[in-house]
Amino acid sequence: MARPSAAKSSRASAAPPPRSTPRSIWFGAALVVAALAAGAWWWQRGPAFVLPSNSDENVLLVTIDTLRADALGSYGGPAATPNLDALAAHGARFMFAHAATVLTLPSHATILTGLEPYQHGIRNNEGYRLPPQTATMATRLKSLGFATGAFVGAFPLTRRFGLAVGFDVYDDRIAEVGLAANFSETERRADEVVKVANAWIDRTPGKWLAWVHVYDPHAPYQPPAEWLTRYPQQPYYGEVAWTDFALGALFDHLRALPRPTLVIVTGDHGEALGDHGEETHGVFAYESTLRIPLIIATVTPGGTRETRGRVIDAAVRHIDLLPTVLDAVGAPPDANLPGASLRDIIADGGGADRQTYFEAMMTNLARGWAPLRGVIAGHEKYIDLPIPELYDLATDPAEAQNLAASSPNRIRTLAGTLKSFNVAPPDRPTDEPAAVKDALRSLGYLGTTAPARAQYTAADDPKRLIDLDRRMHDAVIAYQSGKLDDAVTMLKQVIAERPDNAEAVLDLAVTYWQAGRQADAIDALQAAMKRGVTQSDVRTKLGLSLALAGRGAQAIPLLEHTAGDDPDALNALGVAYTQAGRLPDARRTFQHLLTIDPTSGLAYEHLAAVDLTAKDPRAAEASLRRALDLDPTLTGARTDLGRLLAEAGRLPDAIEQWRRAADTDPEAYAALYNLTMALAGEGQAQDARAYGDRFVRTAPPATYAAQIAQVRRLLGGG
Repeated sequence: MARPSAAKSSRASAAPPPRSTPRSIWFGAALVVAALAAGAWWWQRGPAFVLPSNSDENVLLVTIDTLRADALGSYGGPAATPNLDALAAHGARFMFAHAATVLTLPSHATILTGLEPYQHGIRNNEGYRLPPQTATMATRLKSLGFATGAFVGAFPLTRRFGLAVGFDVYDDRIAEVGLAANFSETERRADEVVKVANAWIDRTPGKWLAWVHVYDPHAPYQPPAEWLTRYPQQPYYGEVAWTDFALGALFDHLRALPRPTLVIVTGDHGEALGDHGEETHGVFAYESTLRIPLIIATVTPGGTRETRGRVIDAAVRHIDLLPTVLDAVGAPPDANLPGASLRDIIADGGGADRQTYFEAMMTNLARGWAPLRGVIAGHEKYIDLPIPELYDLATDPAEAQNLAASSPNRIRTLAGTLKSFNVAPPDRPTDEPAAVKDALRSLGYLGTTAPARAQYTAADDPKRLIDLDRRMHDAVIAYQSGKLDDAVTMLKQVIAERPDNAEAVLDLAVTYWQAGRQADAIDALQAAMKRGVTQSDVRTKLGLSLALAGRGAQAIPLLEHTAGDDPDALNALGVAYTQAGRLPDARRTFQHLLTIDPTSGLAYEHLAAVDLTAKDPRAAEASLRRALDLDPTLTGARTDLGRLLAEAGRLPDAIEQWRRAADTDPEAYAALYNLTMALAGEGQAQDARAYGDRFVRTAPPATYAAQIAQVRRLLGGG
C-alpha cells in the first residue's frame, strides 16, 4: 500500500563525476545543456522518429516507480535527467499519458497484460495474484522466439504476485520482510537492478525482451548522499535524478549490441507530494498520481541517433503499450486487447485522443471508503464518487475547479462513457466460497469485510476522509520514530471512526507487537474479525500472531481456510503446524510454498525450524545456509545458524554469524544478546560492552526483560 515507510537500502554515493563546489555543479550542468543543444541541432536535421517494424530487434521496458510526469527535465521538471531526456530528444515523448491505476502491482499488471484492472483482476497491492494462464508481454514475445528477463526493484512485484509468467529469468532477489513484517517494503537500488539486467543481456545471444523496474523515487525519499546534497529541500527530485543516473549504464550498454533495441520508459504512477491533501499515492487519482511520463525510442548499434524527437499531446494509455510492442516486432494484433498500437500517432506526430479509464481501489478494499473510478475523454476528466468531480484539464491542469455542479449534462454524458467500460467491482473476501465463510462463522467471526455496497454516501467519499489518511501517515511516522504509544493512540482513534478500516487494524497489530504487547495485538485482530473485518491479510496476521504466541492449535483452522497459494499465509500455516508439533504437515506446507516461490529464503528458514524440532541439526544447518544463499538479509536465519554452530562447538563461526546479523539489522535483538554473552565469555570485554549497551538500549523490555537484566548485571549496571 502507499505508505511513507518503504525500507531503503544503504545509500552510499555511487561516485558520479566529482562536483565539490556549487560552481562546479553549475559548470557541469552547463556542459550537459550545451551537449544537448548541439545534439538537438543534429536531430533537427534528421528525419522525425517513427516506430520501426523489426522482428529482429530487442525490446526494453523500463518502469520507474512513483514517477510524476512533471519531474523529468524533458517534461519541464526540476530533476536533472539527461539520460531520459536524451532518449526523448530522438524518440517520441508523450505529454498526456495516463496510468489505469495509482498502485504499483495493478499498474504493472496492466502494462504487462494490456488489460484494464477490472479485466486482469488485480485491484490492489495486496491480496491479489495474476492467474498463471494470463497472456502477458513475456508470454507473447517468448512464443515469437525472444528470450525474456525481468529485473524488479521492490517487494510489491516479487514473483509471489504472479507476474513472472512467461519470463525465462525473473530476478527478484529482494530481502523478504519476515514474520515480524511491519510498515516496510523492501527494495534494492536502481544501480543494483541495472547491474543484474546488463549481466543477463551480456549472456543472451539472441533477441530479447527485458523488463527493468526501479523503485527508488518511492517514499521515503532518501537519494544517495550526493544527490541529496543537490536537492536538500526536494529529496523526491533527488531520487528521480539519481535514478536517471543509474539508468545511464543500461542505456549506454544498448549501444554496444549488434541489434537495435526498442526502448519504452514509463512510470507506473506518480506521487502527490501533498497535492489535494494526499502525501504519497493510492487514495486519489488526480493528475499528480495518474499522469505519467512515456518515452518510446530506438537505440541502434553504435548509439547512432539519426532521428529527431516528436512531442505528442494526444491522450494515450498504459493499455496501448502491449499492442505497440506487438506492432513493433511484426506480430499480428490481438483484437481482444482494449488498447491500440501507438504507431499511427507517432507517425503523425499526434492524433485523436483515446478515452482513458482509471481507478483507485485501495481505500475501498482496505478501508471501506467509496470506490474511485473515472474517465478522461478529450481533456475532460470525470471522477465518479459520491461527490462527483469534473475538470477541464486543458485550462485547469491542477484540478483546482470542480465543474460538476455547473455541468450536469457533461456529468451525465461522461457517466455514460464510464459505464461503457463495463467495470466489474473488485473481488473481496465476501466473494469467497461458502465453505470459507462457514468456517469463519464456526470460529466466531463474521464472513464479510469492508463490504461492497449498492450505494456510498458523501461520508464515504475519500475527499471527506483524507484527514484519516494523514493521521495514518502520522502514525507510521510515530512508529518509525519509536513513539509506539503515540502510534497506538492515533490508530485506535482512526479505527473508532472507521471500524471497517482493515489497514489501520493491521498497523495497530504491528505496533502492539513491536511494543512487546503480543496479547493486545491478538485482541485487536480478533475484535476486528468479530465485527466483520476478515480480509485474508487480517486472517493471516491473526493466525501468525497466534502461532508465534504459542497458540498454534487456535491458528491452524483459521489459516487452513486462508492459505491457498498465498506465500504469507502458507508461511504462517507452516509455523502454526510446527508450533503444534505437526511436523509432516509443516514440511509439506513449506515445500508447497517453494513450488510457488523457489527463491523464498524465508521458507527455508522455516524448514530449518521443522528440522530443529525433529532434532536433525545437520538438515537444519543445510536449510539455514540455503535460506541465506537466497536472502543474506534474513537475520533470523543467521541468528539460528549461529546458535547451531555454537552448540556444535564452533563458537568463532557462531560469533561471526551473530555479528553479521547485528551489524546489518538494528532489530536483531536475539543476535545482539547471544553476541554479548559469547564475547564476554571469550574475554572480549570491549566488544561485549558495545553490543550489550546497544541491546539494553534498544531491545523491547516487554519481550526481553530477563535478558536485559542479565546483560546489565554482566556489564556492571545492576
